[in-house]
Amino acid sequence: MGTAAAVVSGGILLSRVLGLVRESLLASLIGVNTEGDLYRHAFAIPDFLSYLLAGAYLTITLIPILSRYLESDDPDGANHAFATVFRFVALGIAGLKLALWILAPQLIEIVFTARPELHDPLVSLTRIALPAQIFLVSGSVLMAGQYAHKRFVIPAVAPVIYNLGIIGGGLIGLAMGDPSPETFLWGAVAGSAVGNFGLQYLGARRAGMRLTLSSGRESAVREYLMLAIPLMIGQSVAVLDEQFINWFGQIQDGAASSLFFARRLNMVPIGVIAQAAGVAAYPFLARLAASGRSAELNETTERAARHTLFVAAAATAALVGLARPMGELIYGYGEFGSGDAAVVSNLLVIYAFSIPAWGLHQLIARHFYAERKMWVPVGVGTAVTVIAVPTWLLLHDAMGLNGFALASTLTMSLYAVALVVMWGRSTEWAGVRRLLPAFMRGLIGAGLAGLAGRPVVDAISTSLGEGVGPTIVVGLVGLVTTLAVFALVAWGLRAPELELIRERLRNRPALP
Repeated sequence: MGTAAAVVSGGILLSRVLGLVRESLLASLIGVNTEGDLYRHAFAIPDFLSYLLAGAYLTITLIPILSRYLESDDPDGANHAFATVFRFVALGIAGLKLALWILAPQLIEIVFTARPELHDPLVSLTRIALPAQIFLVSGSVLMAGQYAHKRFVIPAVAPVIYNLGIIGGGLIGLAMGDPSPETFLWGAVAGSAVGNFGLQYLGARRAGMRLTLSSGRESAVREYLMLAIPLMIGQSVAVLDEQFINWFGQIQDGAASSLFFARRLNMVPIGVIAQAAGVAAYPFLARLAASGRSAELNETTERAARHTLFVAAAATAALVGLARPMGELIYGYGEFGSGDAAVVSNLLVIYAFSIPAWGLHQLIARHFYAERKMWVPVGVGTAVTVIAVPTWLLLHDAMGLNGFALASTLTMSLYAVALVVMWGRSTEWAGVRRLLPAFMRGLIGAGLAGLAGRPVVDAISTSLGEGVGPTIVVGLVGLVTTLAVFALVAWGLRAPELELIRERLRNRPALP
C-alpha cells in the first residue's frame, strides 16, 4: 500500500502544482473580478449534475463490485461487470448533458438569481464546459477498472493532462490577444478528452479490461445502482463545499474568485496527503472487506488515519506560516493586486485548519464504502450539509469572506468527527482510542508551529522587501521554521509517527 500511496501522491502533487500554474495564469490574465467569477460559475451546473449522479463516487461504487469478482478469482466476471457499468454510465451521462445543454438558459436563471447580468454569458460558457463532464465521468469508470487491479500510474496522469489542457487554452488565448474564460474552458474540454478518457481507455485495456458489446452481466448495473443511489440521494458537505462557493459567492463581486484562489492552494496538501491516502488505501480496504477480514480492515484504517493525521497537521502548520508569501508568489502578477493577495492569504490561513479533517474523511468514509455501508457517510454528510447552509450565511454576516472560509473549515471538521464517531461505534472504539491522541498531538503541533512561523515570515518580509527572490527566501525560511517547531513539539509529545519517520530514514538504502 505504501508504493501505491507514493505513486498516487506523486501524481496528485504534479497535478496540484500544475493546478497552481493554472490558477496563477487565471489570476494574472483575468484577475479577481466578474470575468474571473464567470469562469468559476461556468462549472457550477455541470459539476452539480455530476455530483447528483454520483459521478464523484464512480470509482468508490465500482471498485467493491470488481473486487468481489477478482477476490473470487473470476477476472472474466469482473470484466463483464466493468463493461456493463461503463455502457450504462457513458450513455446516461451523454444523454443528461444533452438535456442540460438545451435547458441551460432556464437553469442559469434559477441558480444565479443574484447576478442577472451574468445570465447570457454564463449560458454560453456553461455549454462549452458540458462536454468535459462526459469525459470526466465516463473516464472515472475506466480508472475504477485500473484501481481494482491495483494499477495506479495511468490514472494518476489524468489530472496532470487535464490541467495542462486548461493552461494550454489560456496560453493560446494570450497568444491570440484574448485570454478570456472561453479559451480556458476549451482547454478543459481538450484536457479531459485526452487525459481523463483517451489515456484511461488505453490504461484499462492494459489492465485487461475490455468494453464488450454484450457483457451478460446486467445484474452489475443493478448492483451499481444499489450502491450509488444513497450517494445520489444524499449530498455530502465534502462534495458540495466547492459548490457552496459558487452559490454564496454571488453575494459580492470577486468573492468566488478570491475563495477559489485560496481553496486551490489549500487543496494542494489535501490532494497530496488526504486524497492520495484514501485513493491508495481503498482497493486494499475493499479486498479486506470482500474477504471478511474485519480485524485487519479496522487495523489498516486506523493505522492509515493516524499517519495521515500527522502529516496533515504538519501541512496545516506550514500553510499557516507561509500563507502570505505563497499568495504573493503564486498569484501576485498582472491583474491580481496586492489587496487581492492579502485577502487570499487570510482566507488560506482559515482553510488550512481543515486539512486534518479532509484526511480523516478520505480514509474513514472509504472504510464504510469498502464495507458497502454507503448510507453511513452519506447520511452523516447530508446532515452536516443541512447545518452548513445557515452556517455559511451567518458567518458571512459576521465576518465577510473570512466567514465563508471558516464555515467550510468548521463544517468539514464536524463531518470528520461525526464519521470517526460512527466508525468507533462499529469497532467498539478500539481504533478511536488510538486515533484521538494522534489528533490532539497534531492540533497542538500545528497551532504552535503556525504561531511560530508567522512572525518570522513577517519580520523577514519587512527586512527583505518585495520581489520574487525575497519572497522565495521568506517562504523557505518560514517553511523550515514551522516544520522544525512542529517536529520539536511532536518529539516533546512522544508522537510515535515521528519515530516511525526517523526509523524509515535510518533504514533508507545508501546511495551508490
